[in-house]
Amino acid sequence: MERVFGQAAGMVARASGRPAAFLICCATVVIWAVSGPIFGFSDTWQLIINTGTTIITFLMVFLIQNTQNRDGAAIQAKLDELIRVSRGKNDFIGIEHLSEAEVEEFRRRCEDAARGPDDCPADAQTAERHRKTLDAHEKRGKRAAKAIRTKLKNKTAKTNGRAVKLNGSGGRVRADA
Repeated sequence: MERVFGQAAGMVARASGRPAAFLICCATVVIWAVSGPIFGFSDTWQLIINTGTTIITFLMVFLIQNTQNRDGAAIQAKLDELIRVSRGKNDFIGIEHLSEAEVEEFRRRCEDAARGPDDCPADAQTAERHRKTLDAHEKRGKRAAKAIRTKLKNKTAKTNGRAVKLNGSGGRVRADA
């Protein structure tokens, strides 16, 4: 029963999210509105659209909620697997089952860790890892800048048919006639 409901819910959710479904709904409302003068805008005429939309809305809530629950669980399982096989902390697996306050604490810890060691009171191991990463990026940046300056030294470039000697920062030093 659950499998059949899940398949039906998925099929209806996919179909109702398509442009054709929207156009059918719009056409139904237009036909209903145009038929108003024919039925004298009676109470029965109004009751038809009210009842129809209420029933459809009521059923769609359950179908869409079922689809979203399954999609959310599937995404959560995928994220848990990514955390499990990566260098991420396995503490995060299953946090969706914690209370709101506990999840908020995890979120605060993530934000603190993202700010880096100088901006947050992260644990010593995390702070050290951040420092090493920042140092490595800084060293690579300095080496790259030095290599570019070295390449630019003593290089000449053609500008408007004239040879131009470049200084270490890439600016012109002199133009040869």
